[in-house]
Amino acid sequence: MDLKSKIILIYGPTASGKSNYAIKLSKKIKGEIINADSMQIYKELKILSARPLKKDYQKIKHHLYGFQDVKKNFSTGDWLKLVNKKILEIKRQKKIPIVVGGTGLYFKALTDGLVNIPNIPKNFREKIRKLNKKLGNKKFFLRLKKLDPLIKNKINPSDSQRTIRAYEVKLYTKRSIYDWFKNTKNIYQKKDFYKIYIDFPREELLKRINIRVQKMIKNGLVSEVKRFNKIRLHGDKMSKKAIGIKEVNEYLQKKIEIEDVIEKISIKTRQYAKRQRTWANGNMQDWKKMNPKDLNKFLKNF
Repeated sequence: MDLKSKIILIYGPTASGKSNYAIKLSKKIKGEIINADSMQIYKELKILSARPLKKDYQKIKHHLYGFQDVKKNFSTGDWLKLVNKKILEIKRQKKIPIVVGGTGLYFKALTDGLVNIPNIPKNFREKIRKLNKKLGNKKFFLRLKKLDPLIKNKINPSDSQRTIRAYEVKLYTKRSIYDWFKNTKNIYQKKDFYKIYIDFPREELLKRINIRVQKMIKNGLVSEVKRFNKIRLHGDKMSKKAIGIKEVNEYLQKKIEIEDVIEKISIKTRQYAKRQRTWANGNMQDWKKMNPKDLNKFLKNF
């Protein structure tokens, strides 16, 4: 199989072995790996985000891992600018870019282009959030349908993040979010990508998640969260949302035992993996689904 002209994309739920598979593939096809995980960008969240190890960096060149300060805001648009630059650099060296991660929005921005919606003031957005909270998802969605009929059958009424976004965009810009989507331009064509979705068997994935969380504790997760707590973060920073910070802090405050920390982080990670699968089912129908056996067969082709 000739992948020399392609940008290879590898998406999958957390703990599905994406990074390890990307390394194996990179060795076979002279690739370099680019991060597409919104938590692995942060310098201070090495263990918490399950960032690749130093020995992995020595095997294959990795890009956009652990470079961002948790104090700073970092958007999907920021990531897209950097990844486009890295893809160009890697291709100039006659190597193959392999973009790997579990952040669906990053991949959507890369393959479909980024919607250029004007910035909406924070206080305006906050009003819409309060309205959603006051009305509840069901009534809020009914009001959204009246405001923007184009969203019908396109958004799940229980998906508060997307319904709030659609509402604020329509109210502020006077245009449907789907009008903005139509006018999105991308620098790539569909043929430029080879898309792999790692469809890991559910029961095996749950076991892997539990093992990973136990390793995180052994590798110093508690100390990492202690260091993170010393950093003064202002505003609604994405890094605050990393799974594990809240749970470890409960342990540090002596509210729970370390076994409870492992259990709580495992549960939240399983829930996150489920959301990643849901994203893939809704947004990645044209991706090549591969289970671990398929991946091994694919590797043998090179």
